[in-house]
Amino acid sequence: MHVDAGALADFARGCAVLGSGGGGPADVTLPIAGQAIEDCGPVRVAEPAELPADALVMPVGLVGSPAVAAERIGGRDEPARLRARFESLHGTPVAAVMSSEIGGLNGCVALAWAARLGLPLLDADSMGRAFPRMDQNVLELAGLRPCPAVLVDELGRTVVVDGVDGAHLEHFVRAALDAFGGRAASADYPLTAGQAARHAVTGSVTRALALGRGEGPEPLLTGKVSAVRRYSAQDADGDDATAVLLEGAGPDTGRLVLVEARSEFVAALEDGTPLAVVPDVIALVDVATGWAVPVEEVRYGLRVRLVTLPSAPVWYTPDGLRLAGPSAFGLPGLAPGRRSEGGTS
Repeated sequence: MHVDAGALADFARGCAVLGSGGGGPADVTLPIAGQAIEDCGPVRVAEPAELPADALVMPVGLVGSPAVAAERIGGRDEPARLRARFESLHGTPVAAVMSSEIGGLNGCVALAWAARLGLPLLDADSMGRAFPRMDQNVLELAGLRPCPAVLVDELGRTVVVDGVDGAHLEHFVRAALDAFGGRAASADYPLTAGQAARHAVTGSVTRALALGRGEGPEPLLTGKVSAVRRYSAQDADGDDATAVLLEGAGPDTGRLVLVEARSEFVAALEDGTPLAVVPDVIALVDVATGWAVPVEEVRYGLRVRLVTLPSAPVWYTPDGLRLAGPSAFGLPGLAPGRRSEGGTS
């Protein structure tokens, strides 16, 4: 399978849904991917099993503030610099690119960089959605080392982080981002194609394409945003929180659904009963545009469809829930929602 210019908008819309309201707006990096494909040609999407088991895979993405990423789109040389340092650390050529986070803007980033590097993009990623922390990924759950991790920017400045675990990688990278001006390109959790086949969330690129073509589930509710409240959360990270009240319309008239958010939407409740809870994917899709709405762009009066999807099954295991379940987002009293029975590997 190849992703060409004609499939890009569908792919980006699907990535926006899988962002669960976070991961940065996918429409910001959609033009970057479009230019890369125009310059370099369509990108081949490969299953991990199509590569030799020992082939080196480079997970890539942007880290830092999505707002800064929207203003600093980066340069064409960033992926080449990232690849050069990554290969020098591992002593072998990179055989494929993999998205570190399919949800939000990083899906299109990985696609663009695969095009620029002339490499296949694995039909897989490290999360299957978007999460706020770098260590909230399935490779961490599998016990893979996050380092050496490489950070570069459009000016050629480069930082290598080594000798730390996933939780400390997050701290080191966030500290380095101050010097980078709030945004950097990253490659972390290095792995082989064989490890990707066993541990990554496979099928994530094709899932995003299908969602973007409208092949997703029926919405749980269609209506409008009747209230938005921003406040400080009580979770360990002290993130800002958002509560969104949805008022049903048409067949859903009379229904009220409360959607809670941190960096991503983390719970949807009706009459106190969970409809979906993180690690479920929860998206508010703008009825007018068909694009999933980022948490920070939700506003009163917006007409939306509430859509929920299962995450990869590993996120519903005890270890997965400890890393990225309700308690990790300050919702210890909520159990995973009804979507926890399904998922993709």
